[in-house]
Amino acid sequence: MGSPNGGIVGVVNPTSFGKCTVTSATGSTTLTTQPGTRLIDYAVVAGGAGGGYCRGGGGGAGGYRISCSLSVCGAAPYPITVGAGGAGGTSPSRLGTSGSPSTFSTTTSTGGGGGGGNNSPDTVPNKSGAAGGSGGGGGTGGALAGLGGTGNSPPVSPSQGNSGGTGCGPNNSAGGGGGGAAATGSNATASGGAGGAGITNSITGSTYAGGGGGGKSGAPGSAGAGGAGGGGAGGKYPGCIAATVGTANTGGGGGGGGCGPATYINGAAGGSGIVIVKELNKASGVWNLKSQFSAQKSGTWVQTQDSFDLDYLVVAGGAGGAAGYSGGGGAGGYRTSFPGGTKITLTGYPGASFPVTIGAGGASQPAGGTIGNSGSNSIVGSITSAGGGGGGATGAAPISIGASGGSGGGGGSCGATSQVGGAGNTPPVSPPQGNIGGTGGGDTGGSGRAGGGGGGAGAVGNNSVPSGAQKNGGAGGSGSANSISGSPVTYAGGGGGGGTCVGGAGGSGGGGAGANVGASVAGTANTGGGGGSGAGPNNGAAGGSGIVIIRGPSARTFTAAPGTNTVTTLPAPAGSCKVATFTVSGTLTVS
Repeated sequence: MGSPNGGIVGVVNPTSFGKCTVTSATGSTTLTTQPGTRLIDYAVVAGGAGGGYCRGGGGGAGGYRISCSLSVCGAAPYPITVGAGGAGGTSPSRLGTSGSPSTFSTTTSTGGGGGGGNNSPDTVPNKSGAAGGSGGGGGTGGALAGLGGTGNSPPVSPSQGNSGGTGCGPNNSAGGGGGGAAATGSNATASGGAGGAGITNSITGSTYAGGGGGGKSGAPGSAGAGGAGGGGAGGKYPGCIAATVGTANTGGGGGGGGCGPATYINGAAGGSGIVIVKELNKASGVWNLKSQFSAQKSGTWVQTQDSFDLDYLVVAGGAGGAAGYSGGGGAGGYRTSFPGGTKITLTGYPGASFPVTIGAGGASQPAGGTIGNSGSNSIVGSITSAGGGGGGATGAAPISIGASGGSGGGGGSCGATSQVGGAGNTPPVSPPQGNIGGTGGGDTGGSGRAGGGGGGAGAVGNNSVPSGAQKNGGAGGSGSANSISGSPVTYAGGGGGGGTCVGGAGGSGGGGAGANVGASVAGTANTGGGGGSGAGPNNGAAGGSGIVIIRGPSARTFTAAPGTNTVTTLPAPAGSCKVATFTVSGTLTVS
């Protein structure tokens, strides 16, 4: 083999083709590297500690350690251990439990040190925080206050954490903040000490290993804030503020307890740790052709990513209608680039597969005064369409108000009072993915009931309509037609509201009809249509499942898995465009 550095004297630069794969392990597991991976960056965050009991110190953050450009083998297993967060302090032990270590390769990060508590006898050691990756804050109570626990224990370089803050007593009675990865915990004053700040990781952009805030008893003053990076806030009594747990998979320390009834006196648990690994793409330096060829044969030479600009239609699952003369289900969110809109860009390495998620329709809802079940989201790449909102039920608000979603559910019924439909286009996107549900309600005498229609992609759901002493259910909002598949098909119609006189019609595009007698109609599968509301004691009908359709030029090759999903080539005049249709969740491969 030729010189691995192109014949230039100096440091040998290995190649690595890890496809920039990022693994965030939230529990203990084994990571198997990509075949071409030779270098990785990683971060190891241990479990945060629990806060101390009754004027307790905040729990110390779990140790935070990183490594850059570590040499590894391709297609090799590497065990990962993710440390649990420590329990909050309770009587009689009172000291918060330290977190557990996390490990990857040869690197171990130490669990955070438990927060000190209001221990007896009244000595400084009994109230001091424990040492750890970051140290716990000191507790207080009686005549003396505890010291903060030592951070970076056992010592490593660079440091894995910082010390906790000192408690303050007897008059102010507040615990010190737990140490964080980037800063020491603050000492208590009239208020609990704030937890030390954590560190923002360059791989994920998220912040980890914040210390827990110290607890507080009495006035004036407040509990200590949790440190950025998952640290929990301290508790306070009076004020009935319970300590906050450290955020899971951040290594944040738990808040120290206040002092008062049992709910507000205990320390809070620390957050579990996390291990993050990035498999690198790297071929720095100057390389001769023989060295490049050898690296390519071994699968370690870096490849460039391909980008594919494709048209899309993404329809989420429609919602179910409510039971008993109530609101129809809202249609699933409807988002598309076809025709003439901004296409989606899928980027990946040669042979990469892109996940496609098909949202389920909301399930049938039995009688019992419960809002209809909302649909689930459909997703491809950066495009997410939101599930439809469930239809409002019979009864007083809030159960009578339609749920928000891609399109909102129709309002239910409650005497003579109008009940509003749920908001559509939630969360908001542009162009809007759906519309609001219609209003439902009883007649002026309160004997007849009817629900509003669910919103559709093309129109709002219709309001219920008086009919003598009875009421007609509102029709579901109409859906929208789209020809991305080569012929026009209408999707995402709202479900009809139930009514004591006449049930509302389902919206065009798979919306199910509401009922005045017997069962209502379900939304049509793979349209995202909302389900209709049932009559009397009958169930609300289920919403229809969603669909994803991807369209590309003739030069592209599509493969859709599993086999229930299809790929077709459109005839002229569509120019032999390729169309992949997903009716169940799967993967799309583009080349």
